Amino acid sequence: MTVAALSLHADDVDVLAGALYTWCAERNIKLLSQQGLSIANIAIDLYHAGHQTQDQLLVALHDCDFH
Repeated sequence: MTVAALSLHADDVDVLAGALYTWCAERNIKLLSQQGLSIANIAIDLYHAGHQTQDQLLVALHDCDFH
């Protein structure tokens, strides 16, 4: 993957961070824990897959099976 494919704008980061903070808070997960970092990676993948609003990301994260 190229650097251009990985680059995000400030608005993108805000969307990802908002969804991630909300999802982790709902589950009492520390963002800087292993599980929090894993969810962050999944959220970035979901964002690049087309879930580009906070609501879309939250729905997609809720649909993922993390057991």
